[in-house]
Amino acid sequence: MYKRILLKLSGESLRQEGTRHTIDVDYLKETAQIIKDVHDEGIEVAIVVGAGNIWRGKLANQIGIERVPADYMGMLGTVINAVAINSALKNLGCAGEVFSSITPIKGVTKAYKKSAAKKSLSAGNVIFLAGGTGKPYLTTDTAAAMLAKDISVDAILMSKNNVDGVYDSDPKTNKDAKLLKTITYQDILDKNLEVMDKEAAELLCDTNIEIRVFNAQPENFVKVLSDETLGTTVRKEK
Repeated sequence: MYKRILLKLSGESLRQEGTRHTIDVDYLKETAQIIKDVHDEGIEVAIVVGAGNIWRGKLANQIGIERVPADYMGMLGTVINAVAINSALKNLGCAGEVFSSITPIKGVTKAYKKSAAKKSLSAGNVIFLAGGTGKPYLTTDTAAAMLAKDISVDAILMSKNNVDGVYDSDPKTNKDAKLLKTITYQDILDKNLEVMDKEAAELLCDTNIEIRVFNAQPENFVKVLSDETLGTTVRKEK
């Protein structure tokens, strides 16, 4: 169904619960294999990864770090994760490039430019869009939405741990919560559905970009590319 997708990964997905390691080796290898499997389907893959395994705003508040430097620390964390996953991909024989919206690191990351990112995708590389938008006060949701529009993806894939999609209420507290198979960006705004930040939803409201929200089981990352019934699909209003 899709020729070009943006895969949004949480930083937490790289960290094993109950350990002190910011990146778990097995989880890193599993993540890289999932990306390769999607890429091997002939899909152009761009990736935005968070930094929750390394840095969180709550910790900044506890330490007493102001918002702007704290946000830049988070952006640096996304660069660390992107470089780690890209290295794991390379070990699997899958070519990738890391683009960064903040100061590039010579020989490691490239300065983000839309034309360069699109050219790299068309050349068959997996690309990482690290450093958010390069500006504070914006979440990775908003960065993903902005970058998805910038490089003209068909869909954003958002995997969720132990959740099958978007529900009308919290399935963890309401056993009668209903899985919503199809919703609109306006539904997210009007009903406060927990899919993404409102700013991100507003950015995508008038685009043809779909969001696919699904359970993060490894096999689902390939399955969602051809199975319209998997998880929840978010589209603009007709």
